[in-house]
Amino acid sequence: MRIILIRHYRTQSNHQGRILGWGDSPPNPDWKTSVDFIDEQLRGKDVSFDAIYASDLQRARQTAQVYAASFGIADVISHPALKEINYGELQTRRKSWVAEHYPLHKKDPDFVYPGGESFRQMQRRCVEFFTALSIAHAHQTILIVSHAGVIRGIVSHFLGLEYARSLKHGIPFRYIGNFHMEGATCLNYDELGKPSGFVRDGVIELPFTQSAVPD
Repeated sequence: MRIILIRHYRTQSNHQGRILGWGDSPPNPDWKTSVDFIDEQLRGKDVSFDAIYASDLQRARQTAQVYAASFGIADVISHPALKEINYGELQTRRKSWVAEHYPLHKKDPDFVYPGGESFRQMQRRCVEFFTALSIAHAHQTILIVSHAGVIRGIVSHFLGLEYARSLKHGIPFRYIGNFHMEGATCLNYDELGKPSGFVRDGVIELPFTQSAVPD
């Protein structure tokens, strides 16, 4: 089966360099440029979808609804497993402040944010759900709209990358992850939009392929 994974629209908090986590923020004035770019890229490759899933946070749901209207999908299925990491008490803080005051921020995937969760905990829930979708939608194509942290967690897991080193790779708003799955195994991974930090930083070469039963 095939899963297309993208990021939600750009928010005002994203533009201001603030942490969102489980909070939300209005779309930035330029939000539609990236959404339209992704829509055009997918249409140019004749992609169609059997279902659309999204994080249950507003910025992901609203982005998914734009694509649902564009691709003729009646309903967006929202699920909390696709949420961004819960930053707890650090929500709305500037990212530069968090990096200065919490030295383990985006360095230790097992560091639990005050009142929140760790990157490892977030990765576990989103990978489990992603795998379940792969099995439930065998021989279909689905679209998932989620968050940068979730994307890093999924890419690093299914491509067998060291998670700690994956936490700082950028995920642009024009990212389009293209996963060909067989159950819990990613047979092929490619990117159809603006390259992620995994590619730009030389961590992976595209297309990424592996056998159905990894060694």
